[in-house]
Amino acid sequence: MHAVQRAEQGAVVAVARVLRRFALLVLLPGIAQAAILPEDRADVMYHDYDGGGLQVSGPSILVRKGFQDRVSVWANYYEDMISSASIDVVSTGSPYKETRREYSGGIDFLSGKTIMGAAYIRSEENDYIANTARFGISQDFFGDLSTLSISYGRGWDDVMKNGDPTFDDHKHRQDWRVDLSQILTPNLVLNFGYEGISDEGYLHDPYRSARYLDPSSAKGYSYETEVTPHTKMSDAWAIRAMYFLPYRASARFEYRMVFPVVGSYYYSDTWGVDAWNVELGYVQPISNGLTIDLRYRYYTQTASDFYSDLYPRQNSQNFLSRDKELSPFSSNTVGMGLTYQLPANFAPFFKRAEMSLFADYIMFTYDDFRDVMKGGTVGDEPMYKMDSTVLRAFVSFWY
Repeated sequence: MHAVQRAEQGAVVAVARVLRRFALLVLLPGIAQAAILPEDRADVMYHDYDGGGLQVSGPSILVRKGFQDRVSVWANYYEDMISSASIDVVSTGSPYKETRREYSGGIDFLSGKTIMGAAYIRSEENDYIANTARFGISQDFFGDLSTLSISYGRGWDDVMKNGDPTFDDHKHRQDWRVDLSQILTPNLVLNFGYEGISDEGYLHDPYRSARYLDPSSAKGYSYETEVTPHTKMSDAWAIRAMYFLPYRASARFEYRMVFPVVGSYYYSDTWGVDAWNVELGYVQPISNGLTIDLRYRYYTQTASDFYSDLYPRQNSQNFLSRDKELSPFSSNTVGMGLTYQLPANFAPFFKRAEMSLFADYIMFTYDDFRDVMKGGTVGDEPMYKMDSTVLRAFVSFWY
C-alpha cells in the first residue's frame, strides 16, 4: 500500500527541495564574502510553505562561533515536514507525508584580506540522500572597495524508490561561482555574479509520469514513465545593486538571467529552459528598533525541449516529461518583513537580540500545464495556476 501511495509523488519532494532553499536563505551561511568574519550568533527559525496542495514546514537552528578573530565555525540543522495532496499527487497517486532532515557545517579562516571557507551539507529522506561539499576564497582589494569571491561545490546523491528495494541510482553535480562586489559611492554598492552548474546521472524522478493520448482509456489518456537526459549544464548571471537613501533607508535591485549552455562535454543539445527574473526591494528603519522590508519579484521561463503536457502517443520520443517545473510559466512574488531589535535587558547574557517575521505571497501561472482534475476535453482542460505563501519567523542572538 505504501508503494502505491508513493507512486508518482517524488516530483513534489523535488519541488520541496527547491522551496527549502528559498525559506532558509536568511539563515544558512555560505562561504564568507568579505574579509571580515561573521559575528558569533545563534538563530532559531520556523518556516512554512503552503501552496497548490503542498505543505512544507519545520524548524532550523544555526550556531556560529569565532576563535581568536581568525577562525569562525558554524553548524546548522534544518527539517522539512512534508505533506502533499498537490495536483502532481492526486492526478496519479494518493496524498502522503514524510520528513526530510538536513545537517550542515563549515569553517571560515581569515588571513589578512583573504577569507577561505569550506562547508559540508547532508540531506536525508527515506528515498533520497544528498551530499554537498563546497570550498571558497574571498579577497578584498583596491582599498577594500572591491571584493572578489570564487567557490567550487561538488555533490553526490543516492536515488532510491519506495516499494522497490532493488532500485539504486546516483546523481553527481558540480558548480562554480564567481562574485564581484564593488563600492561605487558611499551610498551605492554593485554586485556581479556568475554560477555554472553541471549535472550528470539519474536526473529525473522515479515516481513521475508523462501523459499521452490513449483512445482505449476511459479518460482518453494514460501515463508512462518519465525519461530525461543524463546530463545537463546551465549558467546563471546576476546583477545586483543596493543604494542607501539619505533618510536611513535602502533600496535594492536584482536582475538575473538563467539559461542552459550547449557544452561539448555533454549533449549537443541541452534541456532548453530559458529564464529570467527581476526583483525590487526597499528597507526602512522606523523607530524603536523596528525595520520594515518590502520586495517584489517577477520570474518567467520557457519550456524544456522535450516537455509536453500531452504526448500524441506512447513512447513518441526519446525523452518525456510532464514536470510542470519544466513547462513555460511565470510567477509574481510580493513580500514583507518586520525585524525588531529587542531591548538590551531582554537578553542580558547576549550582545543583542532580534526577532523577525517575513511573509511572501507567490502567484504561479502555467502556460502549458493543464489541470486534469477539473475535467474537460482531453488536451483542452483549463490551464493550471496556484498561489503559495512562505512564512519565516526566527529569533537571532549575538554573543
